[in-house]
Amino acid sequence: MKILCVIPSRIRSTRLPRKPLLLIHGKPMVQWVYERAKRCEILSDVIVATDSDEIAAVINNINGKIMMTDPDLQTGSDRVAAVAKAYSDVDVVINLQGDEPFIRPQMLKQLVTPYLEGETPEMTTLAYPLDMEKDYPSPNIVKVITDINSNAIYFSRSPIPYFRTEQQAPVYHHMGLYAYRRDFLLHYTSLPQTPLEKAESLEQLRAMEHGYKIRVCLTEHKTFEINTPEEYEQAENFHYEE
Repeated sequence: MKILCVIPSRIRSTRLPRKPLLLIHGKPMVQWVYERAKRCEILSDVIVATDSDEIAAVINNINGKIMMTDPDLQTGSDRVAAVAKAYSDVDVVINLQGDEPFIRPQMLKQLVTPYLEGETPEMTTLAYPLDMEKDYPSPNIVKVITDINSNAIYFSRSPIPYFRTEQQAPVYHHMGLYAYRRDFLLHYTSLPQTPLEKAESLEQLRAMEHGYKIRVCLTEHKTFEINTPEEYEQAENFHYEE
């Protein structure tokens, strides 16, 4: 099985300008993501998809692989699909966001476990147990609930589900990390946007609103996305695994 990991990275970030080039412990953020993905032994290849010459230069300087993509592409998934189109022999494509500098190679393996075990879900994603006290009410944290077969029922920025009684149900902290069958990825990015996707500003809801399932794979580890200046400051003190 061939598994391609694509890291979409654009320089225009509204909340944190020039985010991929910001230094963390002396290295640009996008370099962190690339190098940590390269440590995952199950990947056939790792490519950074970008429209920025500066980002491309960072990856070229470490002899990494890049593909220049159209600056008018609207989403990271569109950028990943643009790369996937050029790799017709690939079975599975991972979309690893460029703001995950502390991703663990083991997480990427957990993400594609269903494929490695012979299953063929349209797409998978990763989640870990939610901190109910701190993160359950926060609109900045995306929550996901699943059915008994580990397929997503819904993703939301709102607290879900509503606990009318003290009985608890599992709620997970969603990570913006996806794997797709290559054929489904190319189909998915051709689908029109949907009402819930627009309402929550969560692109994965498009697949569900069109009737497709998303398998939720679990990890025991937390990671640390960087989207704001405050989170960037915290990154310097984040405990990460080498």
